[in-house]
Amino acid sequence: MAGVMVRNVCRLLTLLDFQYTWRSHSLSCSVPFAHVFHAQKTMADAQSPTTDPGLYTAPLAVRGMTTLDREAFTQTISVPAIRIPTSVLNKVVKSLKKVALQRPGLKRVVDDNQKKTDSDGKDYRLLLLDPQSVSSAENFSQDEVSALKAFGVKPEIQRYELKLTYDNLKSEEVLRAVLPEGQEVTSGFSRVGHIAHMNLRDHQLSFKNLIGQVIMDKNPGITCVVNKTNTIDSTYRNFQMEVLAGDSNMVAKVRENGVFYEFDFSHVYWNPRLGTEHERIISLLHRGDFVLDVFAGVGPFSVPAARRGCTVLANDLNPESHRWLLHNTKLNKVDAKVSTFNMDGREFLRGPVRERLPELMNGSASIHVIMNLPALALEFLDAFRGLLDQDMEKELSNKLTLPQVHSYGFSKEDDPKKDVVERAEAALGVSLQGRCSVHLVRNVAPNKEMMCVSFTVPREVLFAKKKECSEPSPKRRKCTETE
Repeated sequence: MAGVMVRNVCRLLTLLDFQYTWRSHSLSCSVPFAHVFHAQKTMADAQSPTTDPGLYTAPLAVRGMTTLDREAFTQTISVPAIRIPTSVLNKVVKSLKKVALQRPGLKRVVDDNQKKTDSDGKDYRLLLLDPQSVSSAENFSQDEVSALKAFGVKPEIQRYELKLTYDNLKSEEVLRAVLPEGQEVTSGFSRVGHIAHMNLRDHQLSFKNLIGQVIMDKNPGITCVVNKTNTIDSTYRNFQMEVLAGDSNMVAKVRENGVFYEFDFSHVYWNPRLGTEHERIISLLHRGDFVLDVFAGVGPFSVPAARRGCTVLANDLNPESHRWLLHNTKLNKVDAKVSTFNMDGREFLRGPVRERLPELMNGSASIHVIMNLPALALEFLDAFRGLLDQDMEKELSNKLTLPQVHSYGFSKEDDPKKDVVERAEAALGVSLQGRCSVHLVRNVAPNKEMMCVSFTVPREVLFAKKKECSEPSPKRRKCTETE
């Protein structure tokens, strides 16, 4: 029982350390974070095997390294082990799986260097144990002790000198060993096909090439690591980047929700964290619906909507995005269902959408307008005010199918739901209370949320008095009402 309590305390400390790390730093990819103790070694200590409970303490020589020297991370450590007859080896290993050593590239069952065969004539092997869980026989749980007894294995712990190399270390351990003590370690990244996209902090830039090489070494399939060097451009939604390691091929091949996409990541916008949101919106669609994708990008909404049997009008201002959008419709064999446009979002709404809308509204199929440009989309909602002539209202059926809008926005307010609704109301000129729903898409940064507000465009908005809007600055769009 005492052994279980000790082990649980160790695991609790590990969990608390993980929670602190997760809350303090931004993780972009589900890369496992290891709990690593940072006991310092003297030069004398470096000459003998370490018994540090965190398993690995980096040699002092690697601190501050900027050019990766993999051999410098090699170290011999002492870990606990238990001798097991080969006749019951598999069964015992299964019973002790919770305390067995697990490490990249390491075998947890090894030969006994002292003697392979005992005086009883039995062959033996050593099972390496996790030093964070077991340091003596007292640390075994009651179930583990019972299993050892049942298989005739003595619960005796011995030490085994284990050689750890760079290949056996996790990326966080390598980077934590290299970067100055006390500084944030970034091992998280966004994966886009074969590309790992990182957002390094200023204090990490001196180590950027080493970090890139480590990320590429430790993540199979990654052949290029890039770092963002500026903020996202609000016009084309792309950003400057530099290659930290690997080749410079920026044409990524991605599969999301069963759909294939290809694009030049250096010239278009793609966010791998939005796969769930893409799927959520697509689940609202039915065969025969119409989708008007105002800021389509390379097609993460448009292509799966067409695959679902919808007719799609897809637009993007970025010529490169438009080119890859067209490519992806052909790649997924839905180009006959998608009409693509390369123009400003407001012009798209007041041009192709305005021309098609009366006919669509007279039908029974649902109309979905997707506006995924979180930095500005809410301001573009004013394009719906007076979008259709008031005289046209008399010519249309009384039972109109009004378009449903899904508009995205960022919010740094304490009440992001209230914020995005109020901004949508300001753009539309009507209240949306009781007429909209708001979905939290994801947390973008501390105190910054990405939200989606969905609503049916009110009839009084579509047929309101016409407005003429000048093309304003990205921060504020000014409109003046005219007769």
